[in-house]
Amino acid sequence: MKRGIGSEDAETPELTVPVRKVCFIIAKAHEFDVKVAAGESDTGSNPTDDNEIAVLEDHDDDSVREELGSLISELSIDEQIDLVALMWLGRDDGQAGDWEEVRQQATYAHNKHTAGYLCGNPLLGEHLEAGLDAIGLSCGD
Repeated sequence: MKRGIGSEDAETPELTVPVRKVCFIIAKAHEFDVKVAAGESDTGSNPTDDNEIAVLEDHDDDSVREELGSLISELSIDEQIDLVALMWLGRDDGQAGDWEEVRQQATYAHNKHTAGYLCGNPLLGEHLEAGLDAIGLSCGD
């Protein structure tokens, strides 16, 4: 699997979304990624006895999901487009030289459902990390 800048001439594209915001979204996405499908609830159950397992279950009103969706919705349109382009670039093993084309496709595809679309990707954190890596950036920078 090839990662990083595709050629010596390729420059790191300038993102409209700050890398620190992308990294925060990645961290939140990883929190959400560890969730599992909600099991059958036992109303007589005690959270202490259950080791508070419900916190790892994915519920419709999950606070991590709501926070992640709010974070993405509060971004500007250009920042949301960058986020989608980064996810696509990371998902498809792209390179920095592909950035303008992928971003243009994300611009055409942008709509009011971007947060839901991104949150619906079960590998959002990994894809965003791979997207940053593809353009020569990382959360360690």
